[in-house]
Amino acid sequence: MERTPWQELPPAARRAVEAYTGTVEGAESADKGVMSHLACTLRTASGPVFVKGTRADDTSAWVYRIEARVTEHALLAPRLLWQAEAGGWLLVGYEYIPGRHPDLAPGSADLGPLVDALGVMSAADWPEEVGKKPLPVRWGSLIPDGRAHHLAGRALVHTDMSPLNMLATANGIRLVDWALACPGPDWADTAFTVPRLIHAGHTAEQAEALARRVPAYRGASPAAVSAFASALHAVWESRERADPLPHRAALIAAAAAWAQYRALTVA
Repeated sequence: MERTPWQELPPAARRAVEAYTGTVEGAESADKGVMSHLACTLRTASGPVFVKGTRADDTSAWVYRIEARVTEHALLAPRLLWQAEAGGWLLVGYEYIPGRHPDLAPGSADLGPLVDALGVMSAADWPEEVGKKPLPVRWGSLIPDGRAHHLAGRALVHTDMSPLNMLATANGIRLVDWALACPGPDWADTAFTVPRLIHAGHTAEQAEALARRVPAYRGASPAAVSAFASALHAVWESRERADPLPHRAALIAAAAAWAQYRALTVA
C-alpha cells in the first residue's frame, strides 16, 4: 500500500496529533508489515510513538476504529494511547515497542518465548461490545461440511500470526497489528502459528510438538484442529486465487503439509 509520509499530512491533522505527543521532531515511515495509508514512528521529546491511520472518509476507516477498541483488550498488544480525527484523517497512536521480528526456525531461541506468548494470548476474552464476525462465519463455506461448530469460541484471536506482526523484546514476544482479530477458539492463534513454523523449516510433526506445549492447544479436540487445518488451507488458496501474491505459495504449501499430516496421523 502506498504510504503517506507524516510531513504530507494536512497541518490540522499534525496539530491534532501533537496535542497528544508534543512537538514531533522527526518521523520514519514503516517499510513493511502494516497495511495502512500512514504508518510511522514519531520522535518526540517524551519518546517514540507509533502512529497508523487513513483518510477519515476511506472505506477502511472503520477497521482502525475497531482495531483500537480490540487492542485495549488484547494481551501482549501495544498500549492504545489516543485517537485523533482532524484534517480529513483518522490517526491512532500506540505504544512504541522496540524489538525485532523473531526467528521461527528450528533451534531458534525465540521459540520458547513464542510458546509463552501463545499461552498468554489464549487467555484473552473477546470484548463483547465489539461486533465482528466470528471465525466460523468469516471462513463460511471453506470449512469442511458439518464442522463449523468446531471453530466456535469467544476468545480474542489475532488471526495473522506472521513473524512480521511479532516483536521479540527483552520481556518476551509482543503482537502488533490487530486489525484482523475476531472471536474464535482459545487455541486458534496457536493453530495459526503451526503453518508459520512449517514455513520456517519445521516438519509438521515438529510444529505440532511445539504447539502442544500451549495448554489451550493441547486441550483442543483433535477433530477441531483437523477441521481448522483443512479450512485454513482452503482459505489461503482462495485468497491466492482472488489476489495472487508472490509470498503466498510457500505459505499455502506449509498449510497443505499440515493438513495432510493431520489427515494421515490423527484419527
